[in-house]
Amino acid sequence: MRLGLFASGVVGRAIVDFLAEQRAAPACLAVDSAASDRDQRALIEAAALSESSIVLRSAELYSPASVAALRRAELDLIVFAWWPYIVREPILSLPRLGCLNFHNSLLPHNRGKHPNFWSIVEGRPYGVTLHFADPGVDDGPIAFQAEVPISWEDTGGSLYQRGQAAIVQLFRDSWPRIRRGDIPRVPQQADFGSFHRARELEAASHLDLDAPTTARAVLNVLRARTFPPHPAASFEGEDGAEYEVRVQICRKAPIPQPEFQERRTDVNA
Repeated sequence: MRLGLFASGVVGRAIVDFLAEQRAAPACLAVDSAASDRDQRALIEAAALSESSIVLRSAELYSPASVAALRRAELDLIVFAWWPYIVREPILSLPRLGCLNFHNSLLPHNRGKHPNFWSIVEGRPYGVTLHFADPGVDDGPIAFQAEVPISWEDTGGSLYQRGQAAIVQLFRDSWPRIRRGDIPRVPQQADFGSFHRARELEAASHLDLDAPTTARAVLNVLRARTFPPHPAASFEGEDGAEYEVRVQICRKAPIPQPEFQERRTDVNA
């Protein structure tokens, strides 16, 4: 397996470390130009690349030199490990088996942006998916996925963090099949799922104090936007000022029941 790895953030670093453990250094490593020079160097060093491996940066990904280098690498597969950019042609068509993308939702639910928010607000299942990338948005065939259960104690932040851990574990579990090129391609049922754009988030996070609603809906919006240091749910007060609201929900501990000793009554007393 001649692998190309486009890695970013803590998930990208976890995948780099895992492949190094497996002695499966990628033939090509792309790093995020927006990361600090220190972080870029650390990622490259951790990858334990061979002398023939190529290193690319996101800012130069579509330059003629970079595309030519990717073509010469004759890659079997490219993996987008938490890659923050949309990848387009000609890169998508270069690997023999295609490009495998990480997405933190249980596709086809919550294609697009902020799936951790929408899973809570809309009551949809949450999970993580490895799917084949195509020119569309998160609509390529599904390779591997795992559900991440949601509890009332979850927030948008906790769900995002659990999703990061789950997608790393999903890749680790799926790696033997990926390495053999034995990768399923299950078409998505788009009509069964959902899709959201980034611009929908703020409107869905604003609470109208006088609108009819339910306690469930309000609590779901509040906890879905609880993800410090990111902005929270908001409402406009009577003074015209905008207020933010965060919430923490905890399961109540059971109330200890008093222990009663059996009392015997002597009827002959």
